[in-house]
Order: sequence, then structure tokens, then C-alpha cells
Amino acid sequence: MPDAVKKPLLIVITGPTASGKTALAVRLAKHLGCSIISADSRQVFRELAIGSAAPSEEDMQGVPHYFVGSHRISEPFNAGIFANECIGLLEQLFKENPIQILCGGTGLYIDALLNGLNELPEADEKLREQLRLEWEENPNRLVEELKQKDPGFASQADLNNPRRVMRALEVIRTTGKQYSELRTGEKPVLFFNYKCFALMPEREELYARINARTPVMIKQGWLNEVNKLVDFRQLNALQTVGYRELFEYLDGVYGMEETIDRIRMNTRRYAKRQVTWIKNKLKCKWIKPENGFETILNETKDY
Repeated sequence: MPDAVKKPLLIVITGPTASGKTALAVRLAKHLGCSIISADSRQVFRELAIGSAAPSEEDMQGVPHYFVGSHRISEPFNAGIFANECIGLLEQLFKENPIQILCGGTGLYIDALLNGLNELPEADEKLREQLRLEWEENPNRLVEELKQKDPGFASQADLNNPRRVMRALEVIRTTGKQYSELRTGEKPVLFFNYKCFALMPEREELYARINARTPVMIKQGWLNEVNKLVDFRQLNALQTVGYRELFEYLDGVYGMEETIDRIRMNTRRYAKRQVTWIKNKLKCKWIKPENGFETILNETKDY
């Protein structure tokens, strides 16, 4: 009896920041004649083009990209919204080509699409205000509480990000359950197959790329970009590496040289957390940049 109609294939390319994901995805997309969907929680906002290292028109090389500069910073956007919009988009794109590419380093977005997310409790404004006061009084105490009550989430979260820490504790205190447990969700029934690849250069090479990229982004106008976002600095998308440090520079807390060093250091730490997330949450084949193109084509040749 003949096999059922083969499902389309989503090639997922992830990895830490500055690992070369975009260049690899574009090369593959040109070869396969498909589009690229970005899974990056900051590249989606058009006002964050420089700080998110969003691909330029030149970088895209004519390949259609989705979720790059598609939303304004003032619009609500999260993993759940991304997953829902992405499903609808894939339904259309797979009609054009049974192979498509998802590329990005925001593991939660990829996880939401492939594995689903449970409904988290609505915000408790009274508890949120209490947590805010506790953070102002002693942030380390809240960080330690999160480490004790949800070590899994604490191991991969940005513990310098007060919104991340406080939201996790808000859910934990409200439900009595771990934040990481509630975010797991029921695995959805997907209408497509997927193969996940994680790009990982040698550590020295990755760190060298991060260190070299930071001053280049400053020269491209990153500080001017941040200046225009001062009124939005409380938003989650701006409570992230690079923007946080540049806001502090504007506040006069650090000079530019020290700010660049701090962005480099915190970006390296962020890259380590990305690797930890991918290893713990996503079932990916780890590949090297130098043979990533050939490896992915070989792994997906049956399609």
C-alpha cells in the first residue's frame, strides 16, 4: 500500500548569537528556492535593526524573510503570538515550496512553535508591585528564590533581567508550580515534519566574532537607535543585552569604552545561555559552520 502524502519539511537553524545562522540560512534558501522565517524576539521589531543584528537587504540576497522588522516596538509580541502567526504563515509558504527554513536564536519561540505553550496565569498587579518593591530592596534575594524554586529556568534565564525574574516568580507564587513546567505546554500536532540543526563554532571563534561585532554596531549607529527608544526603555524587548548597557551609558553610569566591554561580556554570557537552552529544550543536531550547508542538505536529501 503506498505511503500517505509526505508532510512538508521545516528546516530549523538555531544556535548562539553571532554563530553565522543567517548566512547559512540564506545560502540554503537560495539553493532550495524557499523563504526564511526569523525566530528572533528582537529582529521582529523594525526599530531594533542595528542592535538585533537584523539582516540587511544585502544580507538577504533577495530571499524573502518573515518576522524581520515586521512589527513596531509598541506592538505586543511574544512566543505565543509568534507561534500562532507562524503556523498561519507556514500553511501558505508550504503551498509554494514543501521545504521552508526557520532561523533564529530565540529558543523559546522555536519551542513554542514545535512543542506548544501552556496558558500562563494573567498578571497579578498587586503581586507584581510587591515583587517590584522586593527587587528594588534586594534583587539578589529574588534571584536566589528563583534558583531554589525553579533551578531549570534559572539556569538558562537572564538573571540580570528584572522582568524575566519577576514574571517567573509571579507565576510560581501564584500557581505553586515551576515557571518552566507551565511553559512546556502540550505538544501540538504539526502538519509538517521538522529537522533541527544548531550551529556552533569553536568557542574562541564565537567570542572573537562577538567582540568584533560590538564596535561595528556602534559605528553603524546603534547609539542613535537607542536614543530614539528612550521612551520605550521599560519594554521587555529593551531589557536585553546591549540596549540595557547603552541606556546606562546615556544615564552617565559608564563611559563608552567600558560600555562596549560590558556589552561584549554580557553577549558572551548570553551566548552560553542560548547553548544551554538549546541543549536542554530542543532536539538538534549540532553542526560546524564550515560544513553546515553540506550537512543539512545531506540530512534533508529525501525531501
